[in-house]
Amino acid sequence: MTINCNGKLISLESPKIMGILNLTPDSFFDGGKYKKEKEILQQTEKMLQEGAFCIDVGAYSSKPNAKNVSTEEELQRLLPIVQLLTQEFPDIILSIDTFRSEVAKSAIDNGAAMINDISGGNLDEQMMKTVGELKVPYILMHMRGNPQTMQSLTQYDDLLQDLVYYFSEKVAQARSFGINDIILDPGFGFAKTTHQNFELLKNMKILEVLELPLLAGLSRKSMIYKTLDISAKEALNGTSVLNVLALQQGAKILRVHEVKEARECIQLVAQL
Repeated sequence: MTINCNGKLISLESPKIMGILNLTPDSFFDGGKYKKEKEILQQTEKMLQEGAFCIDVGAYSSKPNAKNVSTEEELQRLLPIVQLLTQEFPDIILSIDTFRSEVAKSAIDNGAAMINDISGGNLDEQMMKTVGELKVPYILMHMRGNPQTMQSLTQYDDLLQDLVYYFSEKVAQARSFGINDIILDPGFGFAKTTHQNFELLKNMKILEVLELPLLAGLSRKSMIYKTLDISAKEALNGTSVLNVLALQQGAKILRVHEVKEARECIQLVAQL
């Protein structure tokens, strides 16, 4: 189970960590925290040193009811940072969190290595075609609607069966466009209630039937802080607990804000 990132074969036989770098002013946890080049470089270096195999850079907030931003603004936020990071860290593997094919192509052209699409191609019909042409790994997430509407789209006949059906169709579509390396993200918090998020986590292993690596993005999500009646800033301990459960359910990539704690989860679970 490997993915090809800028010519480097990354094995996912043992779990890996994706560090989150948000460039948006309104992200639910760290919005506006990394504005200056020095802060961005320091945080990136910290995550790499602590064991992140790649850094996921996003310039469009996907939190519920997030403000829509134009393609132009997303590119203006994103490309200078992609250029900065690839210059400062020549071996860095950058994943780009976007649902827009134009942004994806521009970022890959500037040295990024992977596309993380929250919409699974649903918000831009050119996305899969573009990723196939770029020959880069594709993180395919499950979501209904868009960040502005997803919280009203939580009715399922059978959540797990619906996800398996969704991914089966999407993987076939991605393969038809020549996408070789596909990672599946069940989309915790995206068009799912808190109860549904826990049902999904409890049964995530069912998705292994698709024989593709699974990514779990649980870091500081509302399913943690709403359940515990705390804030997102207080949700690190809860994040670690759920990351352990995700690893036991077959997650091969943990997408997190804090890399050190996720690495410790992986190390401890490996001893079981």
